[in-house]
Amino acid sequence: MSRLDSFLRRLIAQRDCLNLAAELIHGLPGPVFELGLGNGRTYDHLREICPEREIFVFERRVSAHPDCIPDPEHLFEGLLEDRLSELQVRFAGRVALVHADLGSGHPDQDARTAAMISAGLPPFMCAGGVIVSDQELTLPAAETLPLPAAVQPGRYFLYRWPRVPAAA
Repeated sequence: MSRLDSFLRRLIAQRDCLNLAAELIHGLPGPVFELGLGNGRTYDHLREICPEREIFVFERRVSAHPDCIPDPEHLFEGLLEDRLSELQVRFAGRVALVHADLGSGHPDQDARTAAMISAGLPPFMCAGGVIVSDQELTLPAAETLPLPAAVQPGRYFLYRWPRVPAAA
């Protein structure tokens, strides 16, 4: 498969997984985290499919299309692990959806990033919240969700944070 075809499949998988995640969190309170702004395409898509939610974006250095840069109150610049650590108390147990698109194509670097995300995200997730990732994460408390039909296994990953059991 050409790199162009692979890129197109990744974008379609990304869109389909985000659309499914938005459906899965319908009725759940809480903001959205976008880990990695890049050109701003997925941030723009998240604004469209989650118009009622606050979307907080994490990016090392912003270089997105000007129409796809959040306002300063919703943009956290700098190293992701530092920013997550700083914001843990503010967002603890409140985040309904996380989209992590941080893959570099370098296996060692991606493994370190996946480990950092796997360790850093759990305190933020609300019961029933969903994580969409381009990297396989290690989240023992989360349920691995099936992918949309058109998405090949290993292309993207979906996880749902456990719901709190109802009181008897």
